[in-house]
Amino acid sequence: MPATDQSSSRLGPMLKAADGSAIRVLVVDDEPSLTDLLRMALRYEGWEVRTAADGASAIKVAREFKPHAAVLDIMLPDTDGLTLLHRIRADDETLPVLFLTAKDALADRLAGLTAGGDDYVTKPFSLEEVIARVRGLVRRSMLTQGGANDPVLRVGDLSLDEESYEVRRGDDLIELTATEFELLRFLMRNPRRVLSKAQILDHVWSYDFGGRETVVELYISYLRKKVDAGREPMISTVRGVGYMLKAAE
Repeated sequence: MPATDQSSSRLGPMLKAADGSAIRVLVVDDEPSLTDLLRMALRYEGWEVRTAADGASAIKVAREFKPHAAVLDIMLPDTDGLTLLHRIRADDETLPVLFLTAKDALADRLAGLTAGGDDYVTKPFSLEEVIARVRGLVRRSMLTQGGANDPVLRVGDLSLDEESYEVRRGDDLIELTATEFELLRFLMRNPRRVLSKAQILDHVWSYDFGGRETVVELYISYLRKKVDAGREPMISTVRGVGYMLKAAE
């Protein structure tokens, strides 16, 4: 069996898109039994689900379906999930993506995340775990209802609008993935406070990513390239402790 521990109840309050419509999820895998299980579990959450068995079909479905999140297998008959991710992101650069694969080596995990994936689950997997992680990605994408009255966060010349999902450094608009956005929001809600890798893992990923603190290092490097590139740095490393964000001097 490709999946285990099927859930008999919804994992939390029903999530809706910002316009009140059902969350749309694209599942791409060439194993029919696996896609059938995921379709059933995701639909139980009240979401709309479309599936594809190869990269070419996935691109066509994504353009028509306009999903709020995607679950991609890394090994597909006509391409690999990393290449497919880049092609889908060409149409929607902020689409949250969960990689699903039999590969479980750290190098493979980091390859998926480096390519822009937001999360990673290995086979065999628990349906509850996959659904919980997709729910987390959807919440972090800021596409769901709730929290619409949250204020704009500001630290120095950096601003983050929790309603419009816009991030700016001065007058420059900064494009972030869902996970990068959540990481920056956590840092901005705790300015001038040193946050440990464990705290960041627990808050941003909402679970212990196998103890892989290298994932935090990876995403901090992403943020630095986007937030600090060519500017006075705001994100600093406190050696042996963690990371801190503060206004540029």
